[in-house]
Amino acid sequence: MSDDNSRGPATARGAGFLALWVVLIGLDPVDLAVGVFAAGAATWTSLRLLPPAAGRVRFAVLVALLPRFLWQSVLAGFDVARRALHPRMPLQPDFVAYPVELPRGQARNAFETITSLLPGTVPCDEDAQTIVYHCLDVGQPVVEQLAADERAYGRALVPGRGHG
Repeated sequence: MSDDNSRGPATARGAGFLALWVVLIGLDPVDLAVGVFAAGAATWTSLRLLPPAAGRVRFAVLVALLPRFLWQSVLAGFDVARRALHPRMPLQPDFVAYPVELPRGQARNAFETITSLLPGTVPCDEDAQTIVYHCLDVGQPVVEQLAADERAYGRALVPGRGHG
């Protein structure tokens, strides 16, 4: 991959593979020479098997959202535990189609991953306009919560051009 758009991801992957080599093997000059070759081969292979996706993640914004995620996880965990331990188990499991704004690609995948970590909802299917979630209780405002999450996390997950 020789165009300018692939240099950043290639450099980052190569540096990561070389750093992993140094952590595992060390800094001996002979070993390091082999590590540079191995990191280059691993980078070349990874770029062919998993080409860089368009879009990016704003890590500073994502880190700033960590308290929101943790608080939601705690609340949702307590809600799931309360329902599971309740004598009548007040559940209304079903599927909800969420009309997603994020186009298919890295940003949407990250959004689905984040929302899958919250208890009570699991993304299980998608098409170009919707993500289908399995929910423990469709009586809850699931779509509204997902829309609020997409607005919040959408500031950190920047879709690439040409998706959708």
